[in-house]
Amino acid sequence: MLKQQLTLLTLAGALALAPAARAQTTEKLDAAALAKIREEGLNRSQVMATAFYLTDVCGPRLANSDGLKRANEWTKSQLTKFGLTGASIEPWGDFGRGWDIEKSYVAMTAPYYHTLIGAPKAWTPGTAGALRKPVVYVKATSEAELEPFKGQLRDKIVVLPVPAPLKPSFEPDAKRYSDEELKKLAEAPAKPAAPAAGTPTDAERLATRKAQAALRTRMAEFFQTEGAAAVLSNRGGTDGTFNTSNGAPYAADAKPVLPELEMSTEDQLRLIRLVEAGVPVEVELETKTRFQNQDLKGYNVVAEIPGTDKKLKNEVVMLGGHLDSWHAATGATDNAAGCAVMMEAVRILQASGLKPRRTIRIALWGEEEQGLHGSRGYVKNHFADPATMVLLPAHEKLSAYFNLDNGGGKIRGIYAQGNEAAAPIFTQWLAPFADLGATTVTLRNTGSTDHIAFDAVGLPGFQFIQDGLDYGSRTHHTNQDTYDRLVPEDLKQASVVVASFVYNAAMRDQKLPRKALPAAVKPQ
Repeated sequence: MLKQQLTLLTLAGALALAPAARAQTTEKLDAAALAKIREEGLNRSQVMATAFYLTDVCGPRLANSDGLKRANEWTKSQLTKFGLTGASIEPWGDFGRGWDIEKSYVAMTAPYYHTLIGAPKAWTPGTAGALRKPVVYVKATSEAELEPFKGQLRDKIVVLPVPAPLKPSFEPDAKRYSDEELKKLAEAPAKPAAPAAGTPTDAERLATRKAQAALRTRMAEFFQTEGAAAVLSNRGGTDGTFNTSNGAPYAADAKPVLPELEMSTEDQLRLIRLVEAGVPVEVELETKTRFQNQDLKGYNVVAEIPGTDKKLKNEVVMLGGHLDSWHAATGATDNAAGCAVMMEAVRILQASGLKPRRTIRIALWGEEEQGLHGSRGYVKNHFADPATMVLLPAHEKLSAYFNLDNGGGKIRGIYAQGNEAAAPIFTQWLAPFADLGATTVTLRNTGSTDHIAFDAVGLPGFQFIQDGLDYGSRTHHTNQDTYDRLVPEDLKQASVVVASFVYNAAMRDQKLPRKALPAAVKPQ
C-alpha cells in the first residue's frame, strides 16, 4: 500500500511539472489508473513470453508464409486469452504468393572446403537438388558491360559484387538517444530544413532507384538466358551479418528466376578475391523453397476491448504494429518487439481491471514489409481511400492510432507528425514517465511504417520515438534479427507507456485533434 501511495505521489508531481509552453489545456489524467498500469506492466510482465512465441516458436514471418499464418493464429488465440473480444484474422485484400524455405546450404568446396553464411532470397526457386559448380565473378554497372560474359556463364554460379568495401568500425553497434539528441528532436520544426546544395532531390533519387532496378532485372534475365545455375549476391552487412530482401516478385504470375542466395559480405569478398587472383573456385549449394498459390490474400489480426461509456463506446482508439518479417531470421526487432509490446499493452489494461470509455482496438498488420499493405488495406476498407478521399462513416469515429515499429528499444517520446494541437496533450501524457526516460515530443514527421496509412487519410496516426540500440547497425532486415537482441526492461517500459497513452486517449472527453484533411493522391 505504501508503494502504491508513493507511486501516486510521484505521478502527481510529474503531472504538475508538465512543460507549460505547450500545455494549452490541462489533461485530466487518472493517477491511480496509471499506477495500476505501472504495477502490472513492470512487475507482472508477459511481454518477453509473447516475444518468444512470435520469434522462436512461430519462426520467420514472411508475407503470406506458413510462419505468418502460425503467428496470425497464435496471436488471435492469445488476444482472446487476454480477455479481448471479437479476435479475428481479417483479410485486407489481394497480396500474392506465399513462400517458405525448406532447406538451405552453401559452402565453398575449392580451393578448400569452408561453410559459407547465406540464405535464399525471398520468392526465388530452389535448386532441385545439390549443385557443385565453378564460380564466375560478374561485375557490371550497365547492360553493355554484360556483353563480355556472353557464352561464359552456362552451368556456372554467378557471384555479384558487394555494394561497398568493408571498413573498420570504432563505434558500438547499439546506441541510445543522448539528452542533446532528444533536445534537438523536441525543438525541431515539423518540416526538416531544406537539403544542402548538391543533395539529390526525391525525384533524382527515385530515378536512380528505377535505373538500378531496371539493370538488376536485365541482369537476372541475362543470367537465365545464358544458362547460369545460380546467383550469389550481397546487399551489405558486416561480421557475418547480411541484409535480406526478395529476389523475385510475389505476384502470382511473376516470371521465373534463377535460385539466388544473399551472402555475408566477408564470404562474398573471399570468393571475389580468389576469382580475381585466377584461383579456380567451386561452390556447393542446395536450396529447397516452396510457393503457396492457393490463398493469395493478405490478413491482419484484430481484437478489441469494448468501450463502457454509452456516448463514447462507438468511438475507437487503435494501436498496432506489423506482424510480418523477413525470412533470414525471426524478425525480433522488426517487428515482433512492437507486436509484443502492443499485445502486452492491451493485456495490462485488461489485467488492471480498467474500464475504458472508448473501444480500444489492436491490429497486427500483415505484409508491411512489401509496402504497408496490411494497414493501407485496412484503412481503405474501413476509413477512406487516399486516392479519392471519400470518407466512410468509421472515419469520424477514430480518435487515434498509435504504432510501434523502430526496433526493440525503450520509448523516449513520440512523433506528433506535424499535429500541433496534439503535441501539448502528449507532453502532459509523457510527464508521469520522465523517470522511465520517456520525455520527448517532436512535431517532426517520421515515415516508413503503418501510422502513415492513417495519416494519409487525415486520421491522427503516431509512431513512438524509440532508442535505436542496434536496429540500424545490426538487426534491421538481417540474419541477426533474433530474440537475443531484445532487452526485457526496454520492452516492459514501452508496454507501460503505450498502455497509458491508449488508456488516456480512450478516457478523454474529446477525440484527439486532427490535422486538415489531405487532398486525394492518385497512386503512382
